[in-house]
Amino acid sequence: MQHPPDSVAPQPEPRAAVLGRFLRGSLGSGVAVLVRAAGAVVLNKLLALYGGAGGITLLAHFQNLMALFTTLPNDGVHVGLVKYLAPLRPGSGRYRAWWGASLILNVGALLLGFLLLALVPNPLIGMFRPTIGWGGLFALGITLLTGHALLVSVLLAAGQLRQYVLLTVLLSSLGVGAVATVLALGGSSESALLAYLFAQGMTIVPTLLLAHRAGLLPRLTGRFSQPALRGLSRFLLMAVSVLLFGKSIDFAMREVLIRQLGLSQTDLWQAIAKLSDNYTMVFSAIMGSVYYPRLAAFSAQPLQRKALVRAVLALLAPAILVGFVVLWLLRVWLLPLLFDQHFVAAAPLLAPQLVGDWAKFLTWTLLYLLTVQAQVGRYIFVQAASAVLYAVLLVWLLPHYGLMGAPLAHAARFWLLLPGCLWYFRRDIV
Repeated sequence: MQHPPDSVAPQPEPRAAVLGRFLRGSLGSGVAVLVRAAGAVVLNKLLALYGGAGGITLLAHFQNLMALFTTLPNDGVHVGLVKYLAPLRPGSGRYRAWWGASLILNVGALLLGFLLLALVPNPLIGMFRPTIGWGGLFALGITLLTGHALLVSVLLAAGQLRQYVLLTVLLSSLGVGAVATVLALGGSSESALLAYLFAQGMTIVPTLLLAHRAGLLPRLTGRFSQPALRGLSRFLLMAVSVLLFGKSIDFAMREVLIRQLGLSQTDLWQAIAKLSDNYTMVFSAIMGSVYYPRLAAFSAQPLQRKALVRAVLALLAPAILVGFVVLWLLRVWLLPLLFDQHFVAAAPLLAPQLVGDWAKFLTWTLLYLLTVQAQVGRYIFVQAASAVLYAVLLVWLLPHYGLMGAPLAHAARFWLLLPGCLWYFRRDIV
């Protein structure tokens, strides 16, 4: 018995069409990504040249500290908000329900972070020799930056990509400009980093104006929606796992390296880690704005989803390999250019970092499947297993290899995870 034409399952697009759509989308978001990457490179250079001993480590520690406060909203609430707001009309009741729930969860996440800061300030901000005023400005800056990110997610849900690019350029420029100004006036690294956060937080003003002008901020009335709170909370749980098993591990590892090897030696590893952070930021921005939305669109179309995953993996594996080989060949020239001359000593650490990052990017490409399907339990399990594996490898390798043990542990971690992910997601590939 033949099925009527409209009941035939959609066939996957040819690989060339899938890759073409992916590349066009990647180029479309390229301006914002390149500006962010350029800003990060300039920021690294400023702290390496004028931040004094351990300037790069202080920068990484501060950015990691910022991530501890912003991961729950950005990687949880805002990811879910984009998913749920995108198909809705701004003035509708459901739109207001999701918008109101996002505000409640953002406030809750911020209050939880500030409570932790008040209870255990020394492990978090003790390195920056903070005063009460410094702590207050830090909390204000985090609040403003979180509000900016929330409003940006509303703009992205409405397809306001031009505004997103404009705000990204402004955010990066203000942050770098603030650091350069403070350092040029003879300020300390601690003051420059606080200015960096506060300047970025002030981007909330134009973001608020753009979102309001576009009619994307409806007035809230009545009670908050319990279903909306539960829906966004699932994404919040996934962000909690990233915070506990990702950001916190990085934060703790840096503390261990500083205590065991000192700031100067940790700075060498941190330079390699910052270089990795820069191209990882580019990868994450492109995959989050192009690959993830396409996966979401194919949630009910397994053949189309499989074609997309296979095509993207087939593109990424050789392309990333070629890019990393070029980076490694240029290492002796690149490290002094991006940081300072003495960072040439970090060159031997680059090879295991690149080997690990190649496997990391392919692993993350597969793990997006858990995110788009909101498989909370499995996502948290993977994050926890990855963190435990990394900690065990560090405990084993650092005493034997010293500073080299850090990138070796990173490489071993993802080369053990990648085969597991390839086997688990084999039905989405083969």
